[in-house]
Amino acid sequence: MSQPAFLNHPPRSHDGMRWIRDPIHDYVPFGDHVWGVVDTKHFQRLRSIKQLGTSYYVWSGASHNRFEHSLGVAHLARQMALHLQQAQPELGITDRDVRCVELAGLCHDLGHGPWSHVWDSMFIPRALKGKGWQHEHASEMMFDDMIREYKLDFPAADVLFIKALIAGDETRCRTPAEKPFLFEIVANKRNGIDVDKFDYIARDGRAIGEQQNLSLTRLISSARVIENQICYDIKDANQIYEVCYQRFSLHKRIYNHKTAKAIEHMLVDAIMAAEPYMKIAEQIEDPKMYLRLTDDIMPFIERTENPELEEARRIFERVRNRDLYRCVDYKVFDWDDEPSLNSVITAESIVAEAKRLFPDVPPSPRMIEAPHDDKLYPEDVAELTADHVIVTLSKMHYGMKAQNPLDSIKFYSKTHPNECANAQKGDLSTLMPKIFGEVMLRVYTKEMRFFGLVQAGYRSIYERWFAENKKAESEGPGTEQNSRAATEEPIERPRTPVKRQLSKVSSFKSMVSDSGGAVLEHNSFTRVPVHFGRHMSPTRLGKSPDATFALPAAAAAAAAEASDPPLLFSPSRTAVPSSPADASDLQRLFQAPTPPSTRAGPSNVEGGSGKKRGRENSKGKETGKRGGSKSPPKKQRNV
Repeated sequence: MSQPAFLNHPPRSHDGMRWIRDPIHDYVPFGDHVWGVVDTKHFQRLRSIKQLGTSYYVWSGASHNRFEHSLGVAHLARQMALHLQQAQPELGITDRDVRCVELAGLCHDLGHGPWSHVWDSMFIPRALKGKGWQHEHASEMMFDDMIREYKLDFPAADVLFIKALIAGDETRCRTPAEKPFLFEIVANKRNGIDVDKFDYIARDGRAIGEQQNLSLTRLISSARVIENQICYDIKDANQIYEVCYQRFSLHKRIYNHKTAKAIEHMLVDAIMAAEPYMKIAEQIEDPKMYLRLTDDIMPFIERTENPELEEARRIFERVRNRDLYRCVDYKVFDWDDEPSLNSVITAESIVAEAKRLFPDVPPSPRMIEAPHDDKLYPEDVAELTADHVIVTLSKMHYGMKAQNPLDSIKFYSKTHPNECANAQKGDLSTLMPKIFGEVMLRVYTKEMRFFGLVQAGYRSIYERWFAENKKAESEGPGTEQNSRAATEEPIERPRTPVKRQLSKVSSFKSMVSDSGGAVLEHNSFTRVPVHFGRHMSPTRLGKSPDATFALPAAAAAAAAEASDPPLLFSPSRTAVPSSPADASDLQRLFQAPTPPSTRAGPSNVEGGSGKKRGRENSKGKETGKRGGSKSPPKKQRNV
């Protein structure tokens, strides 16, 4: 099979084109109109913005940037326009059309801010509430400023056309002469199948070490304009579906990775802490200032010594030390559940529920009795606020929200190349999914000591949400017991998860009763005791000063002077006597663990994970790991 005409050009410089070597598209030619844009500070700025933002902190190969992605999109946009021009001369595609489509692909990401989508989807909505600003707005601003500053010879009609192509909105052109199908090449609003998606799926997949099963050359060669829209050969329907699936898969596994999302929230918190002093958000309207807004804002703040930026530097240092916000719990929900989840499961409601479950008492050497004899520190309950909790709802889909994207794409066949139609079920596969969108809910804590407490509050709120929103699904025969358990009885939280069969069939059946009603089910893989976070591995506790949990000085003094046996307080505030303990026992209980670097010997603090720590045998005697003789407790060193 011979290659398309637009791929027959060998790399040479005397044809008026300059060539580059791209890791995805091999040799790529560009004309002077492209290099006039590339060789500007507006475009070179994209070298300093990671394509995948914080995913680079998880995937070590994801170091590529918006600069190379934009070159790749420009190349594919030109290839698509050239293919349509040569395969269908009756469309009347001019060289000017090809040039404008190529420049639209080149400049479509000029407006991305630091860490790519973190900027316009997380920081700007917090810093400028109600602004409704997107990076596409900045792309147009930067494009206009670049033309003015460098006096680029682009006619006014072409400039307007290029900006409309970037937006994928033909109504923005003043003349109806522009061909409507050209607006589906760079930013396809009809079905989401465009060259921007072609490039980032191939490029991002390669960056994380995965070979994508996509042939971009075949997809471009398959494109054909029928009824003023871009259609594809029915033989390539599975390839089109693969594009949609890969988009979902990348969002699910890479872009919304729990650690990458945690770092996103940390970076936004740091920039928000610096915002009152640096006025960063105000710079989005000034192209001269916007030139400086790149990923380099993080090392810039780290180099400062201004006291006003101390909090921002502290958060950045936590990122460097990998002392990250921790994912407390997560669960996947139906697409239609998002509005009710967004209004019910919030940081404020989780904190309020945690305090209701475990009543607040003043910091003291006393402890709160929690279910299954897990012990809570009263100062944790008292100090927990909504600022310590983050709730994220991430929508993930195949490109057209909850709809099947193939329903918006038309196909043709070899025998009827000028007729198009939607593919039917029997034309594709009987194994196509029925659902094309879902919502991932995650709950994070900014301080590890609140881990179990936040999870308990979230799970109680989730049970309430389930009772209110899934009641109709649970009212069938045989589900009354499940409904009553969801509204009245607390969910048992054993210390160790029960083993589950990892089967798609059994997992699905576990969420649905025999009668088809929904059954309340928590994520059993993330279940922890309510005190989890205080009793961590010492290797985690030693990562930062914030991770050591010593009793406040006043409470420690009270513990040292205590002469009466301590009391344990239940959630109902009913006092019950505990086993006798003297002040030294209480002080040892609340003692901050000794960091690994200053410990003498391999022994660990009581309750830790050292290899030689003592343990009680079945008769209640403290024994060593290898023998039954009683060993005196070792003296704890102070830090």
